[in-house]
Amino acid sequence: MNRINQERLIRHFIELVKIDSESGNEKQIAQTLAAQLSEIGFEVRQLAVPADVSNGFNLYARLQGTLPESILLSCHMDTVNPGKEIQPQIIDGVISSKGDTILGGDDKSGIAAIMEAVRCLLADNQAHKTIELAFTVYEEGGLRGSQHFDMSCIESKQAIVLDSGGPIGTIITVAPGQQSLKINISGKPAHAGLAPEEGVNALTVASDAISQMKLSRIDHETTANIGFVKGGGATNIVMPDLYLEAEARSLDDQKLQAQVDHMVGLFERTAVKHGAAVEIESCRSYNAYCIAENDPLVSSVKAAFTANDVEPLPRSTGGGSDANIFNEKGLKTVNLSTGMAKVHTTDEYITVADMTSITEFLYTYLSS
Repeated sequence: MNRINQERLIRHFIELVKIDSESGNEKQIAQTLAAQLSEIGFEVRQLAVPADVSNGFNLYARLQGTLPESILLSCHMDTVNPGKEIQPQIIDGVISSKGDTILGGDDKSGIAAIMEAVRCLLADNQAHKTIELAFTVYEEGGLRGSQHFDMSCIESKQAIVLDSGGPIGTIITVAPGQQSLKINISGKPAHAGLAPEEGVNALTVASDAISQMKLSRIDHETTANIGFVKGGGATNIVMPDLYLEAEARSLDDQKLQAQVDHMVGLFERTAVKHGAAVEIESCRSYNAYCIAENDPLVSSVKAAFTANDVEPLPRSTGGGSDANIFNEKGLKTVNLSTGMAKVHTTDEYITVADMTSITEFLYTYLSS
């Protein structure tokens, strides 16, 4: 088994999670990582993103190898909230926060693993592939950093994102596309006690549509959800306006479009039925991807796991990641688990053993 400096790996991870970097506020961690990568020996470029995306920047870095192949490794630098003043703790080999915040293993565990694997390769004077890095801003809540990533920097034809949960060995080869919906329903106000019949209640319109709508698990490839609702101002006024945000996801693009059409159609028909107006903004957040299990990229990842006595586990997922965006842009990409668990909650954790194991995988993969 490859020798990884576990103490340094965990120390670096702890250092990274202590840097506040909720989505949109990645300047400090981006600057920190740019300096650290330069110290290791990477050529580093700071790639600008629109100001409404982040106060920081995307990071591209490159380390020339002596082996013939090239690979892009990618993680995102941002976290969900609550992610300020994180206080990590290690108890019996399990790293967590003290309970008031997330941990930030999503996705700083991947960053720490990549950098430790490279440090060890260089310390061992081990031949390795040419390594390119893409560290992105604002992945959480929209994959906005990868959408704005300057792909002209990248020479590799394939990539690995380290941004999934599950056991070490998990290889996400199939992921869904997502469509987001923003719905504004406009009814008619009236006094709820004196003349309610003169009003058109926007909530009544929405509830009528939703009661007929297929939601949650549609089939083994498709889901749909309404996750945000806002409206009304007073109990004595017939609700004149209502705003909703919804989504649909599917591994199959045709099923995704059918689900979106179903949801939009119900809102539109129900609005007409009640004499209301509706405006719907429908936007494709990202497209699905599917990579065959016998694809050379997947085969090489499997081989590296197997060499480390880890069972490769090709799987599909219901979530999106930067891998969706990179695949859409023509860069063949799989997503691997770093062992992160209960992400996006204050119960998030990752084990020292899993962080070590994914770092060992990277050492093996990059040197083979």
